[in-house]
Amino acid sequence: MNAPLVAVSELRLHYPSPQGPIRAVDGVDLEIFPGETLSLVGESGCGKSTLARAVVGLERPTSGRVSFAGAPLEAFPSSSRRALAKRIQMVFQDPDASLNPRATVERAVSEPLEIHERLTRGERERRVLELLERVGIDGALRQRYPHELSGGQRQRVCIARALSVRPDLLVCDEAVSALDVSVQAQILNLLADLKESYSLAYLFITHDLRVVRHVSDRVAVMYLGQIVELAATDELFARPKHPYTEALLASVPTVAGGAPKAQIRGEVPSPARPPAGCRFQTRCPHVMDRCREALPPLYDLGGRKSRCVLVENEALAQTYTGDRLGRS
Repeated sequence: MNAPLVAVSELRLHYPSPQGPIRAVDGVDLEIFPGETLSLVGESGCGKSTLARAVVGLERPTSGRVSFAGAPLEAFPSSSRRALAKRIQMVFQDPDASLNPRATVERAVSEPLEIHERLTRGERERRVLELLERVGIDGALRQRYPHELSGGQRQRVCIARALSVRPDLLVCDEAVSALDVSVQAQILNLLADLKESYSLAYLFITHDLRVVRHVSDRVAVMYLGQIVELAATDELFARPKHPYTEALLASVPTVAGGAPKAQIRGEVPSPARPPAGCRFQTRCPHVMDRCREALPPLYDLGGRKSRCVLVENEALAQTYTGDRLGRS
């Protein structure tokens, strides 16, 4: 297997509050490989966006490490931050807030080129037109301002701007959630096409599991600052291994059934006062005494992972089988 493009190790981001430290991200291990789309899902407030901001270097971890192409982010000197920014770009949820209302489309897309590329004015103009065409924006709109564009067009401009410096990783934080369903489909198809054309890796953050199934190679499920399940997309949807994942999948409305099959009971505990033991114990239908005693590890199930004591025997069997194969 190729070396990971991004490696997150024991990452924690805690913030002070009168109630105690808010554990927005609390011990996350994660890898993103070149050319793959890893989706990060979970309810609002679980720490998805905070983790994303740490991956791109916008948040300084309380502890733990984020590495890019084998080098820890903190090891990059200030003189190399510009080179790092060129390789990691981000597309945010709200294109209105992401674009300068006083800058034209051409200015928005060409600004990264002025910073990162040594191009003549003519070369920049040609690159801008190529990028706009690539994301489905008519070059005749390049002198328009953001308020003169539709929501889908504005998000396409944000994508063109992010692609302008040819990054290795594109972090999409709820990049389609503010768009109409028909426009969502257009943007998702565009992102899939661009992934192949530019050999991009994606960290795709969303709460919409229907979108996840369409775009992802692997899915990481996050709950109250921790990863509780990680699996290939088809495996996760077919056979979830954590009660929280089961509940998320059951809560998705279907065309045939109309209403969701189930709803997750209770409220998410405060990240300033998470429960001892398993974080999901206060809402889990399978909770046992041992769930309240100690935090379960992220069990390795041979290609997928789950943080639930219900899979402990399966994880032990995987370990036993692996040991036997290693000795034979």
